[in-house]
Amino acid sequence: MMYYEQQQPARIETARDEREAAARRKMAAVDEERLEIVDLSGLSLDSLPSPSLDLGIICKLDLSNNNLQTIPEPLAARLVNVAVLDVHSNQLKALPNSVGCLSKLKLLNVAGNLLVSLPATILNCRSLEELNANFNQLSKLPDSIGFELVNLKKLSVNSNKLTHLPRSTSRLTSLRVLDARLNCLRTLPDDLENLINLQTLNISQNFHHLQALPYSIGLLLSLVELDISYNRIAALPDSMGCLRKLQKLCVDGNPLVSPPAEVMEQGLHAVKEYLGERMSAGYESPPKKKSWIGKLVRYGTFNGNSSRRANGEDREGFAMPNFQSIDGIATPRHAGMFSPRRLFSPRNYFSR
Repeated sequence: MMYYEQQQPARIETARDEREAAARRKMAAVDEERLEIVDLSGLSLDSLPSPSLDLGIICKLDLSNNNLQTIPEPLAARLVNVAVLDVHSNQLKALPNSVGCLSKLKLLNVAGNLLVSLPATILNCRSLEELNANFNQLSKLPDSIGFELVNLKKLSVNSNKLTHLPRSTSRLTSLRVLDARLNCLRTLPDDLENLINLQTLNISQNFHHLQALPYSIGLLLSLVELDISYNRIAALPDSMGCLRKLQKLCVDGNPLVSPPAEVMEQGLHAVKEYLGERMSAGYESPPKKKSWIGKLVRYGTFNGNSSRRANGEDREGFAMPNFQSIDGIATPRHAGMFSPRRLFSPRNYFSR
């Protein structure tokens, strides 16, 4: 028994040495073949071995699925040509400040770690096109993210502790996908109309925290998919009647009263038409920012009249695409799901 206790630390040390030796062999092979991709994923590494190659030749570095708690500052600073950095599924509590030196970085995956914040220096990564920070403990994002990461196309921050998105988020004019579900969001930025390329917006499962949508959501002219399920939203903004390209809307799990259940059961086309008619009839008070209505007119989505003539023809300036409704989405049997008394309901989608 005594002999076993004395030998156990040596065995642990040997296993660690073997893992690091395997990592060094992989890095040495890269150096010999002059390849630019280094894959050190899934090696159960607690720390990174001293590199035996010029880190400047690496364009993709995969350190995912290890037990890393830190990334050395000098190592990150020398990855001057890296375009893809994947460190998901580790034990990282912080990213090195030297990540700001990665001027060619296009994809950064830090999902599945213990991050409570992102370093301010990340704003120097102006080539960044995709940032995945899902499943961390983020309580906020850098305030100037929208002013600096001008090439960002996909921002995934689901399953964190965010209470709001920075106001500058609305300046991410290249953004196509924004996934902020499973947070504690209370509000969204007001100036969403600046997200001219946004196609997918998922702000579902913020539960009782998110109770309203900004009026400007109706100016997301490229929006195709919108998921607001499992929040506390009672009414959809009338401006959503102008979302011409919207093909998929998920609203289940909300205490919706507007549009009413009889409209919801007719599908997405009916919902958009209902909201458009409310807006044109002036049921909703004009927003404080008068420029919104001006933009609706300028973009040809609103002309102050109802959407159809008596003979059924579409009026110019508020043409509704022909979306195919799905029978049974909100039949009388399911109408109770839209009651304010009911927070959760089976998942349903309004789609073309």
